Amino acid sequence: MRTNVYNVFTRAIGATTELVRWTVALAVCALALAISASAQTYITFDPLGSVLTEAQAINNAGTVAGVYIDANNHDHGFVRAADGTITRFDVLGEGTGPGQGVNSAYSINPNGDIAGFYTDDAYVYHGYLRFRDGSFTTFDAPGAGTGIGQGTAPFTINPAGQIAGEYLDNDNVFHGFVRASNGTITTFDAPGAGLNPGQGTFVSMVDGLSPDGTISGDYVNQGNVFDSTQVFHAFLRGPDGTFTEFDVPGAGTGPGQGTEVGGINASGAVAGSYADPDSSVHGYVRGFHTALSRFDVPGASQGTFASIINASGEIGGAYVDAVGANHGFVRAPNGAITKFDVPGAGTGSGQGTFSSDNNAAGAITGWYVDSSNVYHGFLRTAHDDK
Repeated sequence: MRTNVYNVFTRAIGATTELVRWTVALAVCALALAISASAQTYITFDPLGSVLTEAQAINNAGTVAGVYIDANNHDHGFVRAADGTITRFDVLGEGTGPGQGVNSAYSINPNGDIAGFYTDDAYVYHGYLRFRDGSFTTFDAPGAGTGIGQGTAPFTINPAGQIAGEYLDNDNVFHGFVRASNGTITTFDAPGAGLNPGQGTFVSMVDGLSPDGTISGDYVNQGNVFDSTQVFHAFLRGPDGTFTEFDVPGAGTGPGQGTEVGGINASGAVAGSYADPDSSVHGYVRGFHTALSRFDVPGASQGTFASIINASGEIGGAYVDAVGANHGFVRAPNGAITKFDVPGAGTGSGQGTFSSDNNAAGAITGWYVDSSNVYHGFLRTAHDDK
């Protein structure tokens, strides 16, 4: 299953596992290519100097945030404006060694403020908030560990400027946190979360915090994420701090199985994935006032990974085919599914199209891995998916 932060924030996405090793702002240009295909327009791009690009978040204005790695294996953040202009950024205090720097820009709100995390020269993670004007605030959750691969990882920011994420403590246990717009940080644990190493509370990436302050995520109290023996259970944390826990009917209870939440929208609908007793991965949507629905993308021989949901209830993510290649999909509120591939995406195992975020208009951003295993950013604009 697509997993949350493990050790040095290792992510499993589809059939591939990657290390997301992902300030002074510098406006630069990027090489961009616009390609029309059917009713969709695809724009592909890489910041100047990038050897690996991940576009990670998009707001309703069409501004994209993400990260890239340069030829020295150093990580940087970037913002791509709707007109295509790319601004690169780094955070004061980040490390300059391999895999250090701005490791994520997982969420951008309507104001253009970005939340993410960076690593210092000791490979400890810290949170940052980059305001639209290019100024920064950095922060650490109380109790965050200070060892290699430990620290604070913000994942999502809402229109009010609240930030949610997780931190790994000195005992290698994961916990959730929410940071108010005034800087006050509240930590929390899902009631059923385990407190052994590799267990704890995990917050959904990108779409894990609704406008009213509801947080979505999952927790582990059996096995641990470091050796992939974990069993996931889903939760929602309301603005008042109350929890609702749930498991998708049919979710397995063995190692690597269970229910994960990809995100929550303003209506309270959540989308995610679950692994059944055979470890096959399927998508689901749980509406605020509607029954839970499960689904599979046609051709998803190795799993359907639903990871994003917008205000309209459109669900996005990736599915994995028989050879291990990844493809994008959009599931409309009426259940209709549209599959897509970014032009230039590779077709081998671990290659293909990875959707990371969608906005209210239905634009999708993410990255694709080409036939040479090089990562590039993309923006999928006009479509007929609704």
